[in-house]
Amino acid sequence: MKDRIISVDIFRGLTIVLMILVNTPGTWSAVYAPFLHADWHGYTPTDLVFPFFLFIVGTSIVFAYKDKPVNAKSYKKITIRALKLIGLGLFLGAFTITFPFIKDFAEIRFPGVLQRIGVVFFFAAILFLNVNWKTLIGICVFLLIGYWLLMGFVPVGGMESTFERAPNNLANYVDLNVLGSHMWKEDYDPEGLLSTIPAICSSLLGIFTGLVLTSKQPKKTTLMIGIGGSLLLLGHLWDFIFPINKALWTSSFVLVTAGWANMFLALIYYLTDVRGMEFGSIFRYAGANAIIVYFLSSFITKLFYSIKVAEDTSLHGWLFDTIYVHDFMSMQFSSLLYGLSVVAFYCLLAYVLYQRKIFIKV
Repeated sequence: MKDRIISVDIFRGLTIVLMILVNTPGTWSAVYAPFLHADWHGYTPTDLVFPFFLFIVGTSIVFAYKDKPVNAKSYKKITIRALKLIGLGLFLGAFTITFPFIKDFAEIRFPGVLQRIGVVFFFAAILFLNVNWKTLIGICVFLLIGYWLLMGFVPVGGMESTFERAPNNLANYVDLNVLGSHMWKEDYDPEGLLSTIPAICSSLLGIFTGLVLTSKQPKKTTLMIGIGGSLLLLGHLWDFIFPINKALWTSSFVLVTAGWANMFLALIYYLTDVRGMEFGSIFRYAGANAIIVYFLSSFITKLFYSIKVAEDTSLHGWLFDTIYVHDFMSMQFSSLLYGLSVVAFYCLLAYVLYQRKIFIKV
């Protein structure tokens, strides 16, 4: 497209910035509640961040592949990009600071954020190239209802299924039996195998919004708000029988988060693309190199936690205690200030890359 949709770039960058912020507090023992995930059912502002990124992945697929031919070259590009994302995620999971710089095989976590982005991107892009929007809606409905039926009605280990964190939770059961020790925790993984199925729908719903934005529809803002409100209503109604849950990526969670994504994107779209207001450029810079900025933040954070400046003190902990902890500030505020400093660094890095026209595509 000749004219970029500024709001999409801002939304993508804002999401990456928020992902970095919620992942890098000064200390996990002192974090304001909105910057933490829900314990299990329900959701907090932090729980919106990752599904927002999968949503905008779907929206971006429309801009990238709307006029692309359906051929082997397109499939090759999609596959290579997906494999790069999965590879970067596996590297983060396997890397350790001590020689030979790779964890023992049994300790490597296979799932992860970048792995899920890669898998979701692959299926969403392939579907977008091959079926029309009506079929996409049908696939989305089928996957969300099918996931609910699987999770709610398939007996697990001879027991009635549950949505709680328990051995008879089907998603947990599948991950434990397939992944074993390669999980985030012994009894569940937030980027597990079965829960990746509804996560694909988070991107499919983003595709629908991308089709709205690229259409000749005159009232795009109103339409996005209508879609968002409808998804929020349906998601919260579904919550009564299939609880909103990020760890399980429940169908109600997909609808609610896509609803909020439409609402926020509609607001940014109205202010920037309709009214012509100029703001959020720093987020556009971050969005231009979104994946590499996120990868670097994750890798460097891992280094900071791994490098020891004393027997029981990491470089991360030393920096936090030395620079940010003061008697006149609460520990939660100090922790947030550390996270904001990290965000500022990566925003500056994104700005420099943008100004030098360096765009690292993954």
